[in-house]
Amino acid sequence: MSLLEVNNLDVRFALRRGDVKALRDVCFTLDRGERLGIVGESGAGKSVAAFSLLNLIAKPGYIAGGSVRFDGQELTGMSDRALRRIRGHRISMIFQDPMMTLNPVLTIGEQMIECLKAHRRIASREARAIALRKLQQVQIPSPEARLDQYPHELSGGMRQRVIIAIALLLDPDIIIADEPTTALDVTIQAEIMALLLELCEKHNVGLILITHDLGVVSQVTQRMLVMYAGRVIEQGPTREIINAPQHPYTQGLMNALPQMATPGERLNQIPGSMPSLDNLPSGCAFHPRCSFTQRADGSERSACHSQVPEFVTSGNCRVACHMVTEMLERERIPAEETTR
Repeated sequence: MSLLEVNNLDVRFALRRGDVKALRDVCFTLDRGERLGIVGESGAGKSVAAFSLLNLIAKPGYIAGGSVRFDGQELTGMSDRALRRIRGHRISMIFQDPMMTLNPVLTIGEQMIECLKAHRRIASREARAIALRKLQQVQIPSPEARLDQYPHELSGGMRQRVIIAIALLLDPDIIIADEPTTALDVTIQAEIMALLLELCEKHNVGLILITHDLGVVSQVTQRMLVMYAGRVIEQGPTREIINAPQHPYTQGLMNALPQMATPGERLNQIPGSMPSLDNLPSGCAFHPRCSFTQRADGSERSACHSQVPEFVTSGNCRVACHMVTEMLERERIPAEETTR
């Protein structure tokens, strides 16, 4: 049994004009110590998926269906009091902006000690010693002095290291990192990701990394999910998806990387934009932007416009695409004929 199992997760936002489906039938698992990446454009549903795991969706959002099981416990119907024993304790979260996460009127030490005391019966001196050890683990220089400083006195990279130290305070089983390096420059981004990877490997902590950066995903994660318009459209081993993406959207993301363009030419891009969740296209949500809705012989794949594609297994990956389904079907029929 996997440490985390998400099945058919459905998240909606209740608006005056009707419910908007932010997530549809999201399914994935995470084993202990495994690193999973979730990628996609802005609006794909990556952060909503992460917040849903701990039922942190703010109203008018709500979990409309599905299951989130952590270590055998169902989280979707769990009371807030019971969830507080898991949030920050067994599942920690690293948010995009450390200045929005840290309290500006409390010192770093006060915030770390407060976090420890919220989950454990512990003396202040012992809590401070644990906080100091965690700051040392994330390689913050002069950690004793940092405990008595305020967030505004630290650089962006140091603040993000503090956030990682707080996430590790209670030795969690899973860390959810939501765009953890967005506001940092490239050099600091690399340092933070290398640190996060090292800590997860050393302590056997599962990692869910949410990002739009395929380069980071390829270096840090073992498996990845590609999301589009609130639905997972491709998932499998990171190396296989990066080297041979099968869904047209994943192919478009890969082709949009700067290194994929010819020097001196315009960068490749996926035409159009992510559809509004309250006005999704019929059939495959990606079909208005997809160049593969038309077959090689010029005929249209009507299923792309009318049917939501089901997942099919292709190699070690699962893909929701009518084109891939047709391709696998063509491969299957000759194989059956040769065995007769």
